[in-house]
Amino acid sequence: MSDHHVLKDFPFFKKLSEEDMTSLFESLKERRFEADTDIISDGEKGREMFILLEGKVDIIRSTLYGEKFVCASLDDSMKPVFGEMAMIDEDKRSATVHAVTSCRTLSIDDRAFNAYVEAHPKAGVELLRYISVNLVRNMRLENENLNLVFQALIEEIESN
Repeated sequence: MSDHHVLKDFPFFKKLSEEDMTSLFESLKERRFEADTDIISDGEKGREMFILLEGKVDIIRSTLYGEKFVCASLDDSMKPVFGEMAMIDEDKRSATVHAVTSCRTLSIDDRAFNAYVEAHPKAGVELLRYISVNLVRNMRLENENLNLVFQALIEEIESN
C-alpha cells in the first residue's frame, strides 16, 4: 500500500495533522474489488467505511416497489468516502455501492475507527464534523427535492 500522503487529497482528511494522518493510515486496509461487484449492499449492517483510491462506483437505491436506480456515480477524481454513516450509527446500509470498474479502496471498520477517535480526539472531532456537515447538506438537498415533488403533486392535483 502507498504511504499516508495519499489521504491529503481527500477533503475528508484535509484538517488532520501529519501525525494524526500517519496514525490513521496505519489502521486502514487496502481492499480491491472487481468490476460489476457490490462493495456495500443495501440493508446489510454497516461496519466499514471506504476511501475510493481508484475506480468508479454507482450508488444504487431501490424504490418502494423494488425498482433499482442509480442515484449517484462517484469516481476516484472526486476523492469520495462512502459507508461512513452506517459505520458510525451501526445501522443498516441505505444503498448499494456497486463497482462499475475495478476499484482500489482503503477501508476502516468501526472498531478501528472508534479506537482512532479515542486516541486522537482532535482529529476525531474534525472527522465527525466533516461527516455531520455532509449529512446536513444531504438532508437539506433531500428537503428541497421533497418540496419540489410536493409542489408538483399539488399542481397535478389542482390541474385535474
